[in-house]
Parts: sequence; C-alpha cells; structure tokens
Amino acid sequence: MKNILLITPPFTQLNTPYPASAYLKGFLNTKGISSFQMDLGIEVISTLFTKVELNNIFEFSIENNTITSENSQRIYALKNSYISTIEPVLSFLQGKNNTLARQICTNSYLPKASRFTQLDDLDWAFGSMGIQDKAKHLATLYLEDLSDFIKECVDKNFGFSRYAESLGKSANSFDELHNNLQQDITYIDCIALHILEEKLKITQPKLVCFSVPFPGNLYSAFRCAEFIKNKYPQIIVSMGGGFPNTELRSISDIRVFNYFDYITLDDGELPVELLFNYASNLTSKNPEFKRTFFTENNKVVFKNNSTKKDYKQSELGTPDYTDLLLDSYISVIEIANPMHSLWSDGRWNKLTMAHGCYWGKCTFCDISLDYIKIYEPITAKMLVDRMEEIISATGESGFHFVDEAAPPALMRALALEILKRDLTVTWWANIRFEKSFTKDLCTLLKASGLIAVSGGLEVASDRLLKLIDKGVTVEQVAQVNLNFTEADILVHAYLMYGFPTQTIQETIDSLEMVRQFFQLGLINSGFWHQFALTAHSPIGLNPSEYGVIPDYKDITFANNDVDFIDETGINHNQFSYGLKKSIFNFMHGIGFENNLQDWFDFEIPSTDIQSYYIEDCLDKTDNLSTKPSSKIIWLGGKPLVSYTTKTKRGQKLELINLAFHSKNDLLEISLQKDKGTWLLKVLDKITVQKGKSFTFINLKEDFEFSFENFELFWYSKPIKKLRNFGLLVL
Repeated sequence: MKNILLITPPFTQLNTPYPASAYLKGFLNTKGISSFQMDLGIEVISTLFTKVELNNIFEFSIENNTITSENSQRIYALKNSYISTIEPVLSFLQGKNNTLARQICTNSYLPKASRFTQLDDLDWAFGSMGIQDKAKHLATLYLEDLSDFIKECVDKNFGFSRYAESLGKSANSFDELHNNLQQDITYIDCIALHILEEKLKITQPKLVCFSVPFPGNLYSAFRCAEFIKNKYPQIIVSMGGGFPNTELRSISDIRVFNYFDYITLDDGELPVELLFNYASNLTSKNPEFKRTFFTENNKVVFKNNSTKKDYKQSELGTPDYTDLLLDSYISVIEIANPMHSLWSDGRWNKLTMAHGCYWGKCTFCDISLDYIKIYEPITAKMLVDRMEEIISATGESGFHFVDEAAPPALMRALALEILKRDLTVTWWANIRFEKSFTKDLCTLLKASGLIAVSGGLEVASDRLLKLIDKGVTVEQVAQVNLNFTEADILVHAYLMYGFPTQTIQETIDSLEMVRQFFQLGLINSGFWHQFALTAHSPIGLNPSEYGVIPDYKDITFANNDVDFIDETGINHNQFSYGLKKSIFNFMHGIGFENNLQDWFDFEIPSTDIQSYYIEDCLDKTDNLSTKPSSKIIWLGGKPLVSYTTKTKRGQKLELINLAFHSKNDLLEISLQKDKGTWLLKVLDKITVQKGKSFTFINLKEDFEFSFENFELFWYSKPIKKLRNFGLLVL
C-alpha cells in the first residue's frame, strides 16, 4: 500500500521519464509520505510492442475491416515478419541486445514500409554514423511504420510522444474533449486502463496525482481519471503539471470535476502535501489549499487559503526515480543529426539548476507566471550531491538540465564542482546565447562533461531581437556559438518566424543568417516554429503595443494560445514548409549553395544580408585586457620539467622547459628559470581538483612580489600558448 500514486499519462518520451513525478516523489520522501510513481506511457508501449499484442492488433484490423491504404496492406502482408522481429528490436532499442545491430543493418532483417522511402536521401549519412546509431535509426523507421498502421487501422489518435493532442490544443471549451470521452474507449485506452487497474490494486492509494505536461497527455489523463472515479470512488484524484499551469488558470466548466476532484497550479509540492493531509482526514472543517481548483456549492472555486509558503529548492529533496521501469525506455534516432538525436536517444536524468528564469524578459514567453517569474537557484554543491545520489540510484550518469535558461555563473560553479570531485558525467542544458559564455568558460564546461546546449536565436534579426527583449544580438550569438563549437560542444538553435511586425524581407534575411550559421559550423541543429500568441506573455497582456489584434474567445476550459491578426497582414504560414525544408538540409550539411528562392514555391525577395556577414561578426583579435576579479584556473596536469642554459649577448641565461601533455596534444614552452619555477608553483595551487583559484589581481600581486612587469609576462607567447592549453580566465 502507498499513500499517493503519481502518474504521467501517455505519451511523453520514449527514451527517458518525464521528471515531474520523480521530483514530487523526492519531495514526499522528505515528508515521510509513501508514494508510488508510474510512467503509463512507456508501460503502454512496452505492452503494445510484443508478439502477442501485435498479433492482436493485426487481427483487430482484419475484423474491423480498417486496412485500406496500400501502405497498411503491405504492413499486414508482412505481419509475420513484424511479429517475429518486434521483441528483439524493442530489446535492442532498450540497450539489452546490442549485437542485433548488425542484423538490423542488413537488408534482409527488418520488414520495410513507407517510412523507409527516405533512406535514399539519407543513405549518404550512414557513412558518418556508427553501426549502433545506424541500427537505431532503421529500427526507429520500423517502429514508425507500425505507428502509422496503428493510427490508420486501430486508433487514429495514437502517437509515440502524444495522444489525441488536438483535443488539448487551444481548447477554450471543454465540449470537444468531453464529447470524445463519451465515446467507447479505444484499443490504446484498454491497454492503459488495464495497466492502471493493476497498479491501483497493488498500491491502494488514498490520492492519485496526474502530472499533465502537454496537450498530448490530456485525453489519457481524463480517460484514466474517469476510470478511477467510476470504479474506485473513494480515491481522491487530482491533476497538476505544465498543461494546467499554463492552460487551466481560468477554468470554470464544472464538468471537468466529474473526472478530477482537484486541479492544482504551479509548484506542486505544497499543494500535493495539503491535498494528502485532507485526504487523510476528510472530516477536517477548515482544510487548507494552495492554488487549487475544486467544486463547492455546484460551482468551480479557486482556493489559496494556506498561509504556508512554498518550499525552497534546497528543501525539496533529490528527485527519486524509484518504481519507474528504467530498463524499458527505448532510444530512437529519427534523423541522422547528433544534436537532434539527444532528445530521443539515451536515458537522461532530468534536473534543474534553478527555479524560474534568471532573465525573465522575453516578450513572447509566459514570464508573468510563477514557474518562470520566481527565480531561485540551487547551490552547485547541492546540485552535484543530487547528481551523485541519482547516479547511485539509477546507474545512469547522463543529465539533461531542463531550466528555462541555465544561469552561466551557476553552470561555471557546477562545472568546477564536478571537476573538483573528479566525477564523470555527461550533461547538456538550455541556455541564452549571452556574452558570459567566453571561450574559456566553454572550455571549462566541456571539461566537466557538457556535450551540448540549446538556445534561442529566434528571429535572427537585431531589430526583432530587441523587440523580443532577448538581450542578445546576432553578432553576439555568432561569437558565443563559435566559443561553444570550438570547445566541441554541440549547439541547437530555436528559431522563430511570424513575430509581430516581422516583414517578408526580415524572414528571408533571417533564413540567410541561419544558412550562414550552419555553413560556418556555428550551429549543429535547429528548429523553426511559428510565433504563437500566449495569454500570459507581455505581448498577450499588451497586444496593441506589438501590432497584434487578438481574437479572444469565451474561456471555460483552456486558455493559453490566442488567435490573432498581425497588423502587417502578412500570411506567415506560407513560409513554414520552405523554412523547415531548408533547415532539414542544412542539418545534414547540404544545400548551402542553393539560392534561397529554391526553398519556396512562390516568389520571395532577395536577401539584403551579405554572404560574409556572420563571418565578419566573429572576433579574430586578441583580447589584451583581463578583469582584476577574474578567476584563474588550471585544468591541465603537471608538466615534464627539464633545464637548459643558453648564452645571449655574452650572458648565460638559465631556462626551464615545460612539456605539458594532454589527451590529444603536447605543448612545450621555455621560460626564464625563476619565472618558470614561480609559474609551476602557481599552477599547482590553482588546479581545479584542489578547489583553489587566484583572481587576476591576486596573481599579479603574487608575481610582482618577486618580479616586475606582470602584464609583459602574462601576455607573452608562452603564456598565450598555455592559455589555449587549459589556463583559464573565468
């Protein structure tokens, strides 16, 4: 028996659990409240893709006469091949059957349908992919063929990372979702509800909490809640998570509460604790609630009557992944791009460095909401403590920091703490491309295990970046991205088109900027999305200031995306296909020589951006100034030392020769013996493992205690070489 059952409904990710339930379970542990968590999505997938269930799917399709297209007819004709291969392929994607990769990569193992037609275009890429990645890619296409069959013949709403997503998107009224819930349960519903019932029998919870992060989880959450209310009416059912936090802040439709007893907003820890207290003592006359919707006197009410403050980040405990079927997650590779694959390949432990966003100004973002507005970082020491706990519990040392934007100063402190503990981890994070990411900082981050960053280049136009209040310029982004890529850190760019007042010329110029970024290797992956007006963003709150005319609807259910008219009158939808087609090619290293017109089937203006614009943005000059407060860190090891003398103008000069070996290179420098001996002592003191550092002014003072002209020494050729070999200024 468990007090609380935490559920992530189908579907989010195939390769790793969505972290909300693990965060809540970690918090509940600190309160001594027993809980059980489940990712219903991966459990459905693991059940669906078995010999028995796949055979049932084929039989269902024949019995219901739903096999109509040529593609589904082909898949059915090959059903025996699919049934015999499904379990080995799934096991391979779960990392349990690596030798199967060689079979998968032959032409005779996997049955192939329409998804494999793209192989003619991508076959060239396999030369640069390892055999495991190639096999994952082929196995992914195989699963997508089966997904297409299921969608056409069994359940039209099926999808690997979403289910009935359209029912949750911009659903101002509950009517459509409610009408769908009145229909017979689907094939996928049956599997999900059977698994859910088994867990309910085992755990016997007082409270069931659904975390609904996206519109694609909403239908399943309601279907599961309906099942619980009908069969186990004594159990209290609540919903929280990203979707209600952004979409359900204005809910008034009482029908929703036939499915859920409570809906909570924003940080879930205190609201869930208070709900549990109430569930444990239903006779309480004055129950306390925190940001909670429920019904009272046949009306929807919102209660926030608790005087307790939300818990600080340091009080929440370590995310706990216990109960989740970690060995069932599958790694898939949709396209042959190393950065793009990070979202779907590998088991990443999800963590945040800080609550909220340290920038909190972007005009398209929901910065008025607490989950972004309230910024509270965690100390680097506590972060690494939690990382070590999670590694011990899960056996996985990969981390994805899912902050709105990871703070550069905290990333630096985190990197130093990781290196100080000699901890081997692999991590990536979402950032802002701000000037704090110097060449030296990127080198430090790489040394600590950072492999990739994602961030918003957005509209790639200085005028529009200023209107967004992004706090960066195109030139600055170019330089920062050069720093990352030279440190061998992959870069993904979020790109936007159709921003209010954006002209056609600016859209084409943005595409040219992006082309140059890719051609110069400054970004490795990217994604264009069309601007969406959200109710809680600065533009949504003050649309007239941005040339936007909103089309407000009556809100009784979801309220986030708002239909609008751009006063420019431009149809931005027309650019969608061309922008996405071009970036797909750029990500594969092709199409750079194409005229921009080639990507569109309608006339576009020529770009006003010079073909060398981004290259000219890159700083090629030496920086001969250092802030006095900058920290000096040595990442390298101890050199091999030898001594020589040489005669110069009749005088003997004693030299010290230092040979620094790295994993890939050798650096040899010679210095005057006395200054070189001083340098050796300093380097030993400021190694990152010893956790000490000098500021630049400390270093200067220490040097000038024995010598003169520190700047002449610091900016000399030997030290400049050392600066490129692990002597960092941070």
